[in-house]
Amino acid sequence: MESNTSKDLPLSEGGKQLSGTPKSTAAARSWLGGVMFTLVLAAGGFVLSAVPGFNRVGPMACSIILAILYRHFWRYPQAIQSGIQFSAKHFLRFAIVLYGLKLDIHLILASGPVLILRDAGVIIFSLMATVWLGRKVKADRMISLLLGVGTGVCGAAAIAAVAPIVKAKEEDTAISVGIIALVGTIFSIVYTVIRPVLPLSVTEYGIWSGSSLHEIAHAALAGAVAGMDGLTMALLAKLGRVLLLVPLCFGFMYWMKRKNKNHTVDTKVEFPWFLVGFMIMSLFGSFALGRWIPVSPMMMDGLSQATTYILSSAMVGLGLNVNLRHLRTKALRPLVAMLVTSILLSILTFLLV
Repeated sequence: MESNTSKDLPLSEGGKQLSGTPKSTAAARSWLGGVMFTLVLAAGGFVLSAVPGFNRVGPMACSIILAILYRHFWRYPQAIQSGIQFSAKHFLRFAIVLYGLKLDIHLILASGPVLILRDAGVIIFSLMATVWLGRKVKADRMISLLLGVGTGVCGAAAIAAVAPIVKAKEEDTAISVGIIALVGTIFSIVYTVIRPVLPLSVTEYGIWSGSSLHEIAHAALAGAVAGMDGLTMALLAKLGRVLLLVPLCFGFMYWMKRKNKNHTVDTKVEFPWFLVGFMIMSLFGSFALGRWIPVSPMMMDGLSQATTYILSSAMVGLGLNVNLRHLRTKALRPLVAMLVTSILLSILTFLLV
């Protein structure tokens, strides 16, 4: 008599019984293995970011570097693809939600409409200039668009938020994040070097740093050399740009719907619910934490590190889709467009401070 349990086991292409676990268990192991793989490589990114030189780049960029190198030397780990894709998509959005804790609405409201108008101008200029220059140098359009968003708003977090709305490929998202981290780091170091010779007060220098640099970490790095007042103004100017990420994403949703309106294929734009979570966490962090819910600076730093770790794990998932051969051909021209835009942005904001 045949055993009934044999029906539950997967079959090979030839129809023979394979020894092993049921498909559901194998799928669960694949998912768990992929998630753990991205977490381990992200931890490696944190370790690498502590090495002199790499500490200027940050753990997210280091995680992408490790993922790209793994793909290049050992190929994409297909057996655990489901877990890797889960990290790339869901960890990314969860990290954006947690990122809302960095946005202190009190500071933005206290600064008045001038800050918002200036930051809106920075975003519009960065986006339009990068896309236009990208066309002129025949750069990849999607990467140019993502770099324009990252330059104008808040670097990797903005790219991660906009990418699913504009249906960017994971490879393009990873390339854009890597470029924004590299260029932003270079600019923040240059700012700290030239600070002593600039004819700017502490407040003006902080505003300039926060208005023109790419990531919050870059603005903090540059602003810190001007003392606590300079750092505060840098973060304030930067947070205004972070706040505008929400209306920018909804603007891209409208643009995508208009663009795809006459297409016969399914081009439905998924509603970015993670942005709702982003705003909820912003309100929670601004009005509840520290007022109704006691929280220590150490806990807030821990939350910030956890957010960066989760986002770095997502970056691993994205980085594994990057082919080094494609990177050489796709990244150079968008890099040139973004570099020129960043230089022009630094000059214009310097003149307007």
